[in-house]
Order: sequence, then structure tokens, then C-alpha cells
Amino acid sequence: MHRPAPFRLEDGDALAQAMARAPFATLITQDADGWLADHLPLLRECEGAPLGVLRGHIARANPLVAGATTRPALAIFHGPQAYITPSWYPAKQEHGRVVPTWNYQVVHAHGTLRLIDDPGWLRQVVAALSERFERDRHTPWSIDDAPEAYIDGMCRGLVGIELRIERLEGQRKASQHKPYAERAAIQRGLVEERGLDEATARCLSGMEESDERH
Repeated sequence: MHRPAPFRLEDGDALAQAMARAPFATLITQDADGWLADHLPLLRECEGAPLGVLRGHIARANPLVAGATTRPALAIFHGPQAYITPSWYPAKQEHGRVVPTWNYQVVHAHGTLRLIDDPGWLRQVVAALSERFERDRHTPWSIDDAPEAYIDGMCRGLVGIELRIERLEGQRKASQHKPYAERAAIQRGLVEERGLDEATARCLSGMEESDERH
């Protein structure tokens, strides 16, 4: 990934937070027939490797299951992204020398993937995934709400995956190198025209990096 210096996301906590906020990842692997791309939620756990491990599951019918039990892999976590119109820039009114851009955040997790065909391990991962995405509901659903035999049957159709993270690369291209007035205008535009929430708009406008006082 090309990462110009102003946009590099390198702080370990920031990378972990970015993956946690956008856990639906694209998992890239390769077999004898070429590249495979799978799309699935992955949870990062801190233990097992200095940079942590990613855990999830795939369908037993997935072609990924037919290959080697361990292989190199890349998980891409796509964070918030948005088209930025030059109409928002103060410079458009001043001299007109402005062009559109696209702001985004992304994390690449490189490592070694292994398949895990263990019912107990898989049930724990299914439970953890459910808890992660149900926790903000008023009445969270739990796998314990379903008959145990039913959950066991569903799990038999799955295979667990674990990616030991060996290298992390992150990038946030969010106009953070632009003047404060331009970043503030981008934030307003993202909220007022695109309907984004304030937190996402701050992330994509570069306002999170601002330490200016007004």
C-alpha cells in the first residue's frame, strides 16, 4: 500500500481502534487456482502474538477450506470513506484552483492464516462475535437463547480461522495536511450534505489531528 508520510497510521492503539470500529474485513489468500477474497467479520484478540490475532469463521463449503491449513494472508479493514467535493473549499471562492478527492481510512493486517476445525473453539468464536455485535442492543441476543443442538448443528457447517498478525499498515487520508478552515468546511459538508455523524465527519475531515485553538 502506498502510504505518503502525512497519511500514515502507525500508532498501535490507533490501528487497533480502527480495526475494532470497522471489523467487517476482506480476507485475501491465494491457492493453486489464483487469488481468493472472502468478506467476513474478524475480531482481534491481544493474546497469541505481539500484534494480536484475528479470529472468525467461514462456511465449510468455502474453497478456502480445501487448501493448505496454514498460508500467508492479508486482512483489509475498510474504515469510513467519502467523496470530498471542492465546492466545500474556501479556496474555490478565492481562486478556483481546487479539485475533488476521496478521503478514507484503511488498515492492512498481514500474517499467517490457519484453519481450525475444533467444535469447542468455534463455539467460543461464534459466541464472541455475537456478543460483540449484540452488546449495544437493549436486549442482546446470545447463542444460549437458541437450542444447544441447533447451535451445534450450525457450527458443524463452519470452520474457524485465525490470522496471526505479523505486520500492520494503516492509512488515514483525511485532509489532515490542509489548512484548518478547509478541514472545518469539509467536516460541515460531510455532516450537512452527506448526513454523516459528527465523529465520522471529524475522522474524515482531519479535524481529529487538529491542535489549533480558535
